[in-house]
Amino acid sequence: MKPDPGGFMTRPASPAEFTPALGHPSLTGLYDAAIALMTRETVWRAALVAQLAPRDGEIIVDVGCGTGTLATLIKVAAPGAEVIGIDPDPEVLDRARAKALGRGADVAFLQGFAGLVANLVGRNRADKVVSSLVFHQVPIDGKRAGLVSIHAALRPGGELHIADYGWQRTASMRLLFRQVQALDGVENTRLNAAGGLPDLIAEAEFEGVEERAVIATATGSISLYRAGKPRSCSALTIQETGHA
Repeated sequence: MKPDPGGFMTRPASPAEFTPALGHPSLTGLYDAAIALMTRETVWRAALVAQLAPRDGEIIVDVGCGTGTLATLIKVAAPGAEVIGIDPDPEVLDRARAKALGRGADVAFLQGFAGLVANLVGRNRADKVVSSLVFHQVPIDGKRAGLVSIHAALRPGGELHIADYGWQRTASMRLLFRQVQALDGVENTRLNAAGGLPDLIAEAEFEGVEERAVIATATGSISLYRAGKPRSCSALTIQETGHA
């Protein structure tokens, strides 16, 4: 069964409908250790939080929050922010809740796909949306649906921040990235590796799309992207929200 590209799935997702952590449910318990070992996690997560610049009073949504590491870091950095983590995998959400509780971080965790973000948190509500190591493993229809829903969830002038595998610029990075493709699938990861994610972000009517950093890792290069939702409504925004 394929993911719901329209983002209207309201029942619990089954493992067949999303790519689990490390590509298989049996590997979920190893996810945190693998990410720390193979992706220079402390480097890119610190850079992403610095780029996000969370502030008290903001509503910040972590799409594809996984085991909750990033959502917890954001809440610790800005205790007065409302932080919401969204993921389709109930097992990793259980781990995320335990992790946040252990750090004393009050994070709300909700189950759902990227295409459900606006339904789950409300339209024109979030100040910032962040996502890490998610879009590379999502089919292209799911990437598009997720970005459109994120756009709808953000308030005008809101920000999107992504850390993910991007354009693998060198032969060595492309070779290393094959490890990720072996787990997450060549077809789903191809667009990211070719540098196509910024074009999809712009296609969803974000403005000022830019690659802020490129971090080499043992599994390929991870790019940090930033984009903004325009302060004025376009035709797409009106269609999303139902009003001008």
